[in-house]
Amino acid sequence: MEKWVCSACGYVYDPAEGDPDNGVNPGTPFSEVADDWVCPLCGLGKDAFEKE
Repeated sequence: MEKWVCSACGYVYDPAEGDPDNGVNPGTPFSEVADDWVCPLCGLGKDAFEKE
């Protein structure tokens, strides 16, 4: 699965790890992450992420 990087802070969303602290289970592709999910480091939305 593809990793996605926040263009503002560099946080990497890795689908294998998900973001369990914010309700995203491991194995969740970025396309299936909720639209209101935000970067856990800087708080920007999914639109700030780019494919790694």
